[in-house]
Amino acid sequence: MRVLSQVAMVMNLDKCIGCHTCSVTCKQTWTNRTGTEYAWFNNVETRPGLGYPRGHEDQEKWKGGWRLDARGRLVPRSGGRVRRLARLFANPELPSLADYYEPWTYDYDTLIAAPLGDDLPTARPRSLIDGRPVSVTSGPNWDDDLGGGPAHLAGDPVLQAMNEQVRLEYEQAFMFHLPRICEHCLNPSCVAVCPSGALYKRIEDGIVLVDQDRCRGWRMCVSGCPYKKVYFNHSTGKAEKCTFCYPRIEAGEPTVCSETCVGRLRYLGVLLYDADKVGEAAAVPDEKDLYEAQLGCFLDPHDPEVVRAAEASGVPHDWITAARRSPVRDLITTYRVALPLHPEYRTLPMVWYVPPLSPVVDALTRSGHDGEHPAPLFGAIDSLRIPVAYLAGLFTAGDPAPVEAALCRLAAMRAHMRRVNLGEDRDPAIARGVGMDETGLEAMYRLLALAKYEERYVIPTTYVAGGGSGPDGAGCSLEGDGGPGMYGTDAAGAFHAPPVPAPAGSGRSALRGRINLLNWNGRGRPSGLFPDRPRAEGADT
Repeated sequence: MRVLSQVAMVMNLDKCIGCHTCSVTCKQTWTNRTGTEYAWFNNVETRPGLGYPRGHEDQEKWKGGWRLDARGRLVPRSGGRVRRLARLFANPELPSLADYYEPWTYDYDTLIAAPLGDDLPTARPRSLIDGRPVSVTSGPNWDDDLGGGPAHLAGDPVLQAMNEQVRLEYEQAFMFHLPRICEHCLNPSCVAVCPSGALYKRIEDGIVLVDQDRCRGWRMCVSGCPYKKVYFNHSTGKAEKCTFCYPRIEAGEPTVCSETCVGRLRYLGVLLYDADKVGEAAAVPDEKDLYEAQLGCFLDPHDPEVVRAAEASGVPHDWITAARRSPVRDLITTYRVALPLHPEYRTLPMVWYVPPLSPVVDALTRSGHDGEHPAPLFGAIDSLRIPVAYLAGLFTAGDPAPVEAALCRLAAMRAHMRRVNLGEDRDPAIARGVGMDETGLEAMYRLLALAKYEERYVIPTTYVAGGGSGPDGAGCSLEGDGGPGMYGTDAAGAFHAPPVPAPAGSGRSALRGRINLLNWNGRGRPSGLFPDRPRAEGADT
C-alpha cells in the first residue's frame, strides 16, 4: 500500500444559481492576458446543453481519456506513441477556435468618439484575436438558461445516448447548472500523452500542472484531456490549464472560484488514497463499476495501518489530521452523496458533484403533492427516470443505482429536517430507509446547508517559512507582485509575464542560449531566441 494525499473538490449542484462569479474571478486571476482570451479555466454550463467547447463529451470525435484494448490494457484513446507522432504537426482531433468561440470586444471608440449626427452610433463587436468585425455566434456560457431547448437537444452527447421519448420529455422536466474546472485526476490522460513530459501530477497534493519550460506546444494534451480543460496559448506557444490555485492551496487558502462562490456550493479537503490501486481501478472491464472502483482507492485516515503507511510515504501529520476533518471525504465516502464526472473516461476525476434534487421536488409540487413528504418523494425519485437517466450519464457511466441512492439520501435529509424544524415527531424509519441514522442525517444537513468557512475548506498549509510573499515570508503568492497570474502590460496594453531574474551568482552565463517564451509579448525578436553564431578570430565586431 502506497499512500498519497490529494486535495479534492466537491460541488453541490443544488446550490448553483449560474451567476458565473466563479468564472469571472478565475479569469481575472489566471487568464487575463494575451493568448488566453478564449480560455476559461472555470466555466458554468447549463444542462442539457452542448457545453464548452461544444460537444466536448463526444470522445468518439475527440479521442480523449482512456480505453481498454483487446487485451484489457489501459491505453489512451488518442492512440499509441506512433499514432500520436504521426499527428504531431497536424492533429485532426484538436478542437478549433470555432469549437470554443472567437472572443470579442466592442468598438467603444466609435460609440464614444462619433461626431454629432442623425444616425445613432453603435459599438459593433470586434474579434480579440485579429481586431476584425465579427459576428457573435457562441461563447463559453452560450447554453446559459437554454438547457433542453430544441436547438440544443440534438447536440448534447449525453442526451444522444437516451431514447427519443426521454429527450422530448426532458425539455419540460429538467435543467441545472454545472460548474466545471480541471478534474486533477488520479489517472490523468493529459499527462500520459504529453510528448515532452511537461504535464505532471504533484506528489504532495495531487494537483496537475504544466511545466512551461518543458512545454513545446505539441497540443497533444488538449486532445488527450476528455474534459477539454487544457488550453493552448497562441501568443506564448505553451499549454495552460487550471492550476487549482496552488499558491493559495499551499498557504492553506481555498481556490479563487471557491472563495468567491455566491452559493457557497464548493467544498475543499484532503483525501488519502492507495496509489497502487489506481491503475487497477481505472482498468475495470465494466464502465459502470468505475465509480465503486475509485471509491475503493480512498483510504480511512482513522485506520492506524493507513496512518503508518501514510507516514512511511512521507505524508505530513497535518495532512493526515486534515483528511480526518475533510468535508470532501464525508460527502464522497461517508454519506456517498457526491459522484464523479464522467467516470467512463477512466481518468478517476477528483472534482465530484452532489446531484441536484430540486427538479424532483418541483415536479411533485406541480402535481399537487407535498414535495418534502418522504413517501411521495422517494417514489418520485424511483419513477422519474428522466432526470436519473441523464444524471447517470453524467456521473456514473449510465448506472442509475448510485444516483438514486444519493438522491434518496438527500431526500431523507430534507424530510427529516422538515420534521425537526416544524416540531413534529421524528421518524427513525426515514434514516434507516437510506442506510443512515438520525445523527448522520443532521450532520450531513449541517455540512450541506449550514457549514461555516472553516468547515467547508479544510486545507493544511504546505508553504515553507521564508518562501512566501508577505513581509513575514508567509501567505499566498498570488497576493504579491510577481506571483503567478500577476502580469503587467506593455506600452501597447498587451499582458505579459515579468522578466525572470538570473540566478544569484551565476551571471548571464547560466541562461546563455535559452529564452523563456512566457516573458515574451509576441513582438519583435527577443534576445536569446536563436543561439549566437561563434565569430571567427580576427573578424570585425
